Amino acid sequence: MASIYALKGRFQGLLRPLVRRLYALGVTANQVTTAAAVVSLGVAGLVYWAAPARPWLFALLPLWMFARMAMNAIDGMLAREFGQQSRLGAYLNELCDVVSDSALYLALFAVAGLHPAPLLAFVLLAALTEYAGVLGPMIGAPRRYDGPMGKSDRAFVIGLLGVLLALGWIGARGTELMLIVAGLLCVLTVVRRVRAGLRHDAAQDAVVPQQGEG
Repeated sequence: MASIYALKGRFQGLLRPLVRRLYALGVTANQVTTAAAVVSLGVAGLVYWAAPARPWLFALLPLWMFARMAMNAIDGMLAREFGQQSRLGAYLNELCDVVSDSALYLALFAVAGLHPAPLLAFVLLAALTEYAGVLGPMIGAPRRYDGPMGKSDRAFVIGLLGVLLALGWIGARGTELMLIVAGLLCVLTVVRRVRAGLRHDAAQDAVVPQQGEG
């Protein structure tokens, strides 16, 4: 099933000159990973506290989601292409992503009148999609990135919600509906990742999770 993740190779190609420059400056993959998480928490906090009075701040969500996707690609390229892969980096990559995603999603509690159930369910299901992906290597399969609601797809959904909320084109009920649909697609994603992992021939293509993927 189609996923924005399929565009990752082209996106990396555009970023490669910047990655080379960052490496020359001594920037490490772990620094980029950590910086992305810290800024994500800051953006989430700002939107949560200030957007109710200043709805235009919801526009920070799509802007930061795009920048964060670039940083996620950059840390992976630094790790793989410049010999910076590490066990710590793998842990930081997965854990920081889940924490950052959860914080940015929860910032939508700034929407007046939003019922908490759809948002909390989406946050939980989003975390499960990543958990289903990282479980692959435990059974000898690769880390899974299947859609239709992988990390990049969820970033698009939250970014779109940010635009609509900033423009005043959607309210609590519309936000809840989008979150419910996205949550159901997360369930489908979990099923697809588990099935793909079970079908995989471990002896043919076993791998270890790599920093920056996803």
